[in-house]
Amino acid sequence: MEIGPPLLEGSKKIMLMGSGELGKEMAIEAQRMGIEVIAVDRYDMAPAMHVAHRRYVINMLDGNAIKSLVRREGPDAIIAEIEAIDTGALTELEEEGFRVVPNARAVKVCMNRIELRRLAAERLQLPTTRYFFVEDVDDVRRVCKDLGFPCLLKPEMSSSGHGHVLVNNYDDAERGFKEALAHARGGGKRVVAEEYVKIGRELTVLTYRYSLNNNVVTATIPPIEHQRPEGVYHYIESWHPAMVSNGVVEKAREYAVRIVNELGGLGIYGVEILITKDGRVLFSEASPRPHDTGLVTLVSTNISEFQVHVRSALGLPTPEVRLVTPAAAHVILAETETWAPRITGLEEALKIPGVQVRLFGKPFTYRYRRMGIVLATGNTVQEAREKARSAASLIKVR
Repeated sequence: MEIGPPLLEGSKKIMLMGSGELGKEMAIEAQRMGIEVIAVDRYDMAPAMHVAHRRYVINMLDGNAIKSLVRREGPDAIIAEIEAIDTGALTELEEEGFRVVPNARAVKVCMNRIELRRLAAERLQLPTTRYFFVEDVDDVRRVCKDLGFPCLLKPEMSSSGHGHVLVNNYDDAERGFKEALAHARGGGKRVVAEEYVKIGRELTVLTYRYSLNNNVVTATIPPIEHQRPEGVYHYIESWHPAMVSNGVVEKAREYAVRIVNELGGLGIYGVEILITKDGRVLFSEASPRPHDTGLVTLVSTNISEFQVHVRSALGLPTPEVRLVTPAAAHVILAETETWAPRITGLEEALKIPGVQVRLFGKPFTYRYRRMGIVLATGNTVQEAREKARSAASLIKVR
């Protein structure tokens, strides 16, 4: 794919394919740079739509709808923000000359766990958990017996822990397989069965490719550490910088750069790395966009992951991202299912020095849906984490 020159000569436009909280932050950064923003999602008044010039509601798995909309608007860059999207349509549009960020192949590979695992483990020889690809219940029983119980099932098309199911024994295979598929994004029919490992730490290495003097440069931001309770497969809190050894940092960065350079294009990737309790450093997955855990960069770095992605999408350089303060983030989760949720506790939370709150503005909730995030800075990571936890405990979404 031709990278092409920067895109800021004259009026420019980006189209967000997916308009969640990550898209909202990208839209804000684009607005600050004078870029027209078109927000697209499967439901109305998604977060990025609040700050876009125009919005559209379409079926994101309808390739014809995607292509018609892109051809109508003629954006200078198409940014994929979600997993449940027709990647075939993005490939066709790229072949027509539209810029897909990072590129259509990267979006397709990263949003398919099977293709991504094949690329990382089989082509690049990155260390991962042991795994098998399965298509029916009998396969699940066979491979989980080989991997050892418990084993973890993940849908072919998934993100943010959706559809991750732990199978504890032979008789549990059918339930686990059906549950994993029921939560698949984009209608995938296969499942990845992985060995269940005891995780000591988890890192996100934000790795980005940008254009500088007609060359593509790859750089990384100091790793972010994040944590979740055992049995929970979406992140709860993240902090910056990661509290791991320099050796682990270098190995994580090496894995991230290798897979990002293989995927190519321009933009930021969130590369997830597992450090097991027995000391293994393993590649887990990659997202072709800013990462959920990277919301902490809104306060921890001089340039957030969102500005990096927008700059790169437009062919502009980001030569250095510096850590400016220890910081932490903690999610705000909904407690119930409702429309027009009510937020309480914000005033008390904001009394804590160094605390900021970002409410995403999602129009409806379901139990454990991520509705906002607390950001906190401190003299140390531990201080920032304690502030973020305290503030998050005060805020309720009902």
